[in-house]
Amino acid sequence: MASKRSPALKSVYRRQLSAKLKELRERADLTMAEVAVAIEVNQGSLSRIESGDRGTSPVLVKAMLDCYGVSDPVVREDILDLVRADQAQRQQWWRKYSAVINTTQYGGYLALESSATSFRSYEPQLLPGLLQTPDYAREVITEMRVDLTPKQVDALVTVRMERQEKVLGPEDAPKLWAVIDEGAIRRVEGAPAVLKSQLEHLLEVEPRTNITVQLLPFAAGFHPGLYGSFMLMGFPEPNPDVVWVENLTNSVYFEESEDVARYTEVFDHLRARALGPPETRSQINKILKEL
Repeated sequence: MASKRSPALKSVYRRQLSAKLKELRERADLTMAEVAVAIEVNQGSLSRIESGDRGTSPVLVKAMLDCYGVSDPVVREDILDLVRADQAQRQQWWRKYSAVINTTQYGGYLALESSATSFRSYEPQLLPGLLQTPDYAREVITEMRVDLTPKQVDALVTVRMERQEKVLGPEDAPKLWAVIDEGAIRRVEGAPAVLKSQLEHLLEVEPRTNITVQLLPFAAGFHPGLYGSFMLMGFPEPNPDVVWVENLTNSVYFEESEDVARYTEVFDHLRARALGPPETRSQINKILKEL
């Protein structure tokens, strides 16, 4: 069985930093205990820095580099750039919404999403959050999270819209490849006007070069995606891809190579069975006429 991880996630920069620091220490043939004594730092703290479980500071990393005999200014500056980038990423834009985010599984996901360079999404029931309109998002959150107040729902809708701007707004935005089950875009009960506006929005954003949308029709029959939705996120080298899976009570992510490979294979099967982008647009237009 695949190992589950909690959503207490390392930034993409911290992953690179921890790997480089461990490599440099081992190259210097030093144990963690020896380094702790040499730079007068608790060994447990050094261990957590090397594992990526905690951040660090430029001052401490400079002491570590001195201990490891790293004198090349280019190498030192590259590593210190990773420290600064990790510190900047910890200044999370969504922190002002922490009161409501803490009642959801959003926090861990946002930490990963903010540094991803690509997204491959499969959704059997809903439109992907990065492609939702405000009205559609409000309907979805209201119906799925009956424990939230209207004010909390509004806050989460705002977060979702800001996510779209932060992730897909820049000119060098990550690539998003979404495979959406036909059931998700035919869920019209009680809110046909909301769905109509949502489908029109899909047609508007899909022509963008960084967005690919494919519809998986009912005619595809049984398929590997019946286990449920998932998101594959890619990151700059040498960081591994991550799979995010969300359910009612918690969310988990997988980064072991065999887990990621399994989900990648499933996604490849789904996009092969799905309609191509032109056929998807035609089918969405057909459904819009029916509405």
